[in-house]
Order: sequence, then C-alpha cells, then structure tokens
Amino acid sequence: MATTRNIPEYDRKSELKAFDDSKSGVKGLLDGGMTKIPLMFIHPRYNPDAKSESAVSQFRVPLIDLDGVNDNATLRAKTIDQVREACENWGFFQVVNHGIPASVLEEMIDGIRGFHEQDTQMKKEFYRRDFKDKVSFLSNFDLFEATAATWKDSLSWPMVPNPPDPTEFPAICRDIVTEYSKQVKRLGYTLFELLSEGLGLHVNHLKDTGCAEVIFHVGHYYPPCPEPELTLGASRHADSGFLTVLLQDQVGGLQVLHQNQWIDLVPMPGALVINVGFSLQVITNDRFKSIEHRVLANRVSSRVSMASAFGTTLFPSSKLYSPIKELLTQENPPKYKEATLQAHVAYLRGKRV
Repeated sequence: MATTRNIPEYDRKSELKAFDDSKSGVKGLLDGGMTKIPLMFIHPRYNPDAKSESAVSQFRVPLIDLDGVNDNATLRAKTIDQVREACENWGFFQVVNHGIPASVLEEMIDGIRGFHEQDTQMKKEFYRRDFKDKVSFLSNFDLFEATAATWKDSLSWPMVPNPPDPTEFPAICRDIVTEYSKQVKRLGYTLFELLSEGLGLHVNHLKDTGCAEVIFHVGHYYPPCPEPELTLGASRHADSGFLTVLLQDQVGGLQVLHQNQWIDLVPMPGALVINVGFSLQVITNDRFKSIEHRVLANRVSSRVSMASAFGTTLFPSSKLYSPIKELLTQENPPKYKEATLQAHVAYLRGKRV
C-alpha cells in the first residue's frame, strides 16, 4: 500500500514558514498534541511495502574489528583488506573496538537526546537557518528546497577548522560534545590511513589531500511518528563528503541500498557506522562507492543518531579535486575532470535523479 492520505491543494509555502517560525521542530508538533502529520511531511512516492528486503536477504553490512590495528602488522593488513572490500562493494561498514570508550558513546547519545527533549524554550535560542558557522538547532536543512520534509530535528556544529567557543554549546551536552569530537577526529584519521593503504598509497595520502580539513557534526532526533507509513526520518540520499562516522542508538531504522534492495543496518552496541561520501568516490575514480541510504520513521520510539562528516559541500571551497593520479592507468582513465567538490557532487546527484 502506498500513501494512504490524499494530498489536496494547499499553501505549502505558508505551512513551511509557519513551521519554521515556530522554532519548535518536529518534536514541537507532537508536544502540541498533533495526531496526523502535516501535509508538508508526506512523501507521495514512498512505498512502505517496499521498505526492506532484510528479512529474506542474505546480505549484511560488513562488520570490521579494529582491535590491534596499530599494534600488529598481520592484523593491520587483514583489516585494510576488509575496509577496502567494504568500500568497493558496499560503501558502508560498521566498526567495533575503534578506541572510543562505550561511556563516551552513551554520554553522546544521552546528550543529544537530552537537548532535544528539554523544554522547547531552552532550544529556541539555538534555532537558526544560518547553521554553517555556529551551533544550530533546526528541522530539515533543506526545508524550503526539498519536495517533502523529513521527520527529524537536528543540532549541528562545525568542529574543524573553526570550532565554536565551548560556551556556545548547550549546557546539557557541552562537555561531551568536546570530548566526542576529539575522539571521532582521531578515529577518522585512523580510517583515512587504512583507506590510503588499501588503495596502495602512502599512509597519509588521504589526510594530506585534505579529506579531514572540514569536520561537521549533526545530532539528529527522530520523534515517534503517528503516521510513519506516510513519511521518512531521512529521505533517500548519499552523503557529499569524504567519509561519515555515525553513532546511533539501538532503535534502528537506518537502511542501505545494496543491489537494489533496502537492507536494515541493525544497530550493534558499541559499533560505529562508516560510509563513503561522493567526494571520496570522485578522488578514488569510482573505486570506492557512495551508496544511498535512508531512515524510516516509526510509531513507537524516538531515535537518536550522531553523524560526523569529514568533508562536506555545506562549506563551498574553490579548491579543485580530481581522481588520484596514482590510481589511474591506461585501462582505468579518469572518470572526472578537475573541479570543485560542489561541482562533482552536483554532477553525481544529477546522474541519480
């Protein structure tokens, strides 16, 4: 069964503006007693009956153990092979024993949940659409551009190269934001080293290329939805940057498109999800793939996740990128001309429409 509510003619622009002006986000709608989702959230072409093949599929997103990767050459070589294969065949994988303590992961999830579930008036002071340079609370980065809004609110901040002053963060998650950001940056560097070696390059090649010059964090909150069959927590998309590190709670809902099937990425305690972005796909000349994914809405529980994007086209740059020369051969010529990451990402997204 596809959409079960017809979408009549309505003043969408006014509905969007009223929602944005409330500065209360999706959770504010629920707090106000809403029982049917506003028309602006309905995804007309979303078919919930085709939402997942995981129950009958043999596919599972790869799980990679990073234990000993910096201490044992044999283990490191094995791990490099696993990471390379995951990026070539899936564009997604999960990592365990990544070095970030479980207590830090739990506190980060609790911090994001605590921010979003506090009194709306406490959140309103952070609500802004100018989210690139400051700590920002908002609902839907592309609210006024997307064909349908998604069922989530977000707290975001840039951390590299110009982090906000610690006093600019909400008090409820101020300390853990700083600690978690530091730990994820270290993990990102390790991942770029493994990816570089997996490509047969110098260990620091991807870092030196600028893959970690920008790090942007987003703490998403997906409230329970009274009509989950009509909307999505995150619509079908692929990330724009080089690499994303995702921390999620145990609620589930994230799905990866693999061989034309939506595969549930089942949460695992202590694990982090890693996925390739369009920018890494470009500089590896399509060797590593950026894969589409989405998040389902659900009726029962709120969901919390924390995405850390290494490289993002949210911050336009004039720096030019093209496939890494060491990866090119006569049989593997460059598939992309030299261009900005914004231009590359726009081209790739246009191909997938």
